[in-house]
Amino acid sequence: MRSLSILGSTGSIGVSTLDVVRQHPDKFNVTALAAGTDIALLAEQIKEFRPVAVSIRDEKSVKMLLDLCGEYKPEILFGVEGACTIAAMDGSDMVVSAIVGAAGLVPTVRAIKAGKHIALANKETLVVAGQLVSDLVKKHKVHLLPVDSEHSAVFQSLAGHRPEDVERIILTASGGPFRNTPAEELKQVKLEQALKHPQWSMGAKITIDSATMMNKGLEVIEAHWLFNIPAEKIGVVVHPQSIIHSMVEYIDGCVMAQLGVPDMRAPIAFALAWPERCTSGIPKLDLPKIATLTFEEPDLVRFPALRLAYEALKAGQTSPAVLNAANEVAVAAFLDRRIGFTDIATTVEKTLQAHDAYPPVELDDYLQADQWARAIATKLIA
Repeated sequence: MRSLSILGSTGSIGVSTLDVVRQHPDKFNVTALAAGTDIALLAEQIKEFRPVAVSIRDEKSVKMLLDLCGEYKPEILFGVEGACTIAAMDGSDMVVSAIVGAAGLVPTVRAIKAGKHIALANKETLVVAGQLVSDLVKKHKVHLLPVDSEHSAVFQSLAGHRPEDVERIILTASGGPFRNTPAEELKQVKLEQALKHPQWSMGAKITIDSATMMNKGLEVIEAHWLFNIPAEKIGVVVHPQSIIHSMVEYIDGCVMAQLGVPDMRAPIAFALAWPERCTSGIPKLDLPKIATLTFEEPDLVRFPALRLAYEALKAGQTSPAVLNAANEVAVAAFLDRRIGFTDIATTVEKTLQAHDAYPPVELDDYLQADQWARAIATKLIA
């Protein structure tokens, strides 16, 4: 029996994780949950899974959650410290890190320091502070298991092979809803259009990142830290069907790929059960029905966010943290209809140009770079 604490339980990854748990009551149980503002859904999760403790974003929601819980009332915490307490709580073996954005960094670090194995769905943890997190994982001897479908695919394709035999990693991208949209039309993209992903069902922020291809850029940086692979050995190919989730090419020319229907329950189940496997509830792959798999080079002119991510990774130091923070601010502004679609990448690029990268040492160094970038991006948007 593996005991889980889930950070971001009411988001798309959290909901899918609990669905996998629901299918395997003999394998997994829920110790604690941390959520944002969806109090009603969290209350339903409490009734079903009966965690020892939960955390919500703000103190004002505590009484409301207590009223909704019914007979069973766990300990209720709140804020960043509440999420950190959930992450480090005794009684859990693994923490599913699924809080969206840089907000997931501090609780994930706390979990690692507490000796918890991590199922990582929060790519920003490695984007912002990859060196720090990698060092802590080694120091505390915990497993860091990828939940992103692309990195889970790479992890599975690397199994049984020597690192020195890897020629390159190839991350696949759906291309998002604007894969074939002419560049001159991207300035007129509406929010509703950008939120319609052709393959995956995700939260608003990640869906917009997919539309700009920043999500793939962040995944390139994540792959660098997860697999100790330099930027020049991490490729991206557009694969609209989203059936091949990523590939590893070896020095002998052979390519290993992991295939499956686009459903996040598969990589979640793999991470939760590793080194074993368990059923995930996803449909079986029907290749004759799919019939055709296609591939294209990504267009870095129409989608500069991917280029910016590569540049930030190569620049290193605090540049990736600045890239991520500026992007979070710009995406939030687009979701609020305060800027246009193409302004997202423009804001990120201008923020990076204004930044003098420096070598971070402590967690606070990364957080300071994050805050600096948010302030600059906010001014640029204003």
